Amino acid sequence: MRRVQFLSACAALLIAGTVTAPAQNPPPLAPAGPYKAVAVALPAPMADAAFDAARKQIGEIAQRKDRAALAHLVVAQGFFWDRENGNRADKRKSGIDNLATALGLNNKDGAGWEILFSFTEDPTASASPDHKGAVCAPAEPGYDVRAFDDLLKATQTDVSEWGYPVSASIEVHATAHANAPVIDKLGVVFVRVIPETAPVSAAYLRIVTPAGKAGYVSVDAIAPIGNDQLCYVKDGDVWKIGGYIGCGEPQ
Repeated sequence: MRRVQFLSACAALLIAGTVTAPAQNPPPLAPAGPYKAVAVALPAPMADAAFDAARKQIGEIAQRKDRAALAHLVVAQGFFWDRENGNRADKRKSGIDNLATALGLNNKDGAGWEILFSFTEDPTASASPDHKGAVCAPAEPGYDVRAFDDLLKATQTDVSEWGYPVSASIEVHATAHANAPVIDKLGVVFVRVIPETAPVSAAYLRIVTPAGKAGYVSVDAIAPIGNDQLCYVKDGDVWKIGGYIGCGEPQ
């Protein structure tokens, strides 16, 4: 199951903005209100040794920022880059060139290589409904779509304000500190994330539990909905990067 916080090239993660300097006088928590718990089925790891080997190799390459080595693990042709307005991959360019554009790997000051590495840390993947033979990671959780839509309407929120725990019994602390009192524990249900104008810690998210209790959890403990995804296809016995789903890094 997912145990890492993913960096989104869209910069649309629930945790956006949490890397700023801690505030000297943190603002009080917003009034909390209870909401209906909607269960989440956590995505399972992909049971494929070749897939795990490819993730490990790509992760090591990302840490070295070795574009030449990465090119051997990206499809030469047929790379897709799905955005809201369709496939934006340039068919005239190679797979590595399209991937570099999508993630901003050519931007020396960007987070492209870190984003690529973060994808490789997640062992989950699910079959793409739009690209035959491709699997995309991280896999999305299972849930009752209608129940979640009803939750959004009842709370007058949108999907960007929600996430889900990466495991059961995540502790919710009264303040953004590991030794702060535990005020609640999360079930594997959708959790409302409350953005802060002046984040008190880069390591914690402010949330409201279904019981209406406001508190803090580790930033790595909550996964967002609708992450960007890195997609893989099988080339013989080897998995290679075959596409990307997301808005990409600003160029």
